[in-house]
Amino acid sequence: MASPVTSIDRALSVLETLADAGARGMPLAELATTLGENKATVHRTLAALKHRGFVDQAIGGSYVLGIAATALAARFYSEDNLPHLMRPALTALCEASDELVHLGVLRGTRVVYLDKVEPDRAVRVWSSIGRGVPALTTALGRSLLAAMNTDSLADNGEDKAIIERFAAQEQAGKAGNKAARAEIDRSWNAIKAARRNGYAIEREENEPGISCLGVPLLANGRPVAAISITAPSERLQPKDEEPLYREVLEILPKFLPRELELFLPD
Repeated sequence: MASPVTSIDRALSVLETLADAGARGMPLAELATTLGENKATVHRTLAALKHRGFVDQAIGGSYVLGIAATALAARFYSEDNLPHLMRPALTALCEASDELVHLGVLRGTRVVYLDKVEPDRAVRVWSSIGRGVPALTTALGRSLLAAMNTDSLADNGEDKAIIERFAAQEQAGKAGNKAARAEIDRSWNAIKAARRNGYAIEREENEPGISCLGVPLLANGRPVAAISITAPSERLQPKDEEPLYREVLEILPKFLPRELELFLPD
């Protein structure tokens, strides 16, 4: 079926082709050949897109996506939009697990709750939208940190230095004491396990009798948010982790917005 507005369709085709070309971009002649259009027509389209910042010209003359185009996804998946976009996924996971489900994002060294869906049965957890909690001691934060880069986690590598800086800021510069060192080691081991398993665990580190399982969500390969399932510790024992994670893998992809995906272990 022919496009109702040819010029708009051509502009969108240009953007899609340049997105596929990536950082190397594409010269005008190659772009016109790929699209099956003449160069003058494509050049006019490029000029209009360049005027609005959706296309830019790299050194050498090749055309690449501009900042306005690459910023659209970030704006769409902003903290203001995420609760609305993710509400169907949170609701489905809450109904399937019959447990409390949270949505959170990383802000500095803390995770901030953006939304939650509560089950019919009571779960005695104090959480409020907008509240910030230390990333290192939450399943939400640990899952996000585990997904922050795809390189191997090394005990003496840059990743652990990041964890230590998080702990130092939370401890107001007292990261050298024994309790803080134990927290760093515990969190570091939990983050490494999350990288291996695809999910992070927190057991009674924030509230007695309460445990959480968290999974990160990626946009273009980068973590943008995380979802956690919170339950009384007697209902979230080590033996319950894998079955609950499989339930997450089965349910969430059906309800995620198009550009979001679950982080999966190698």
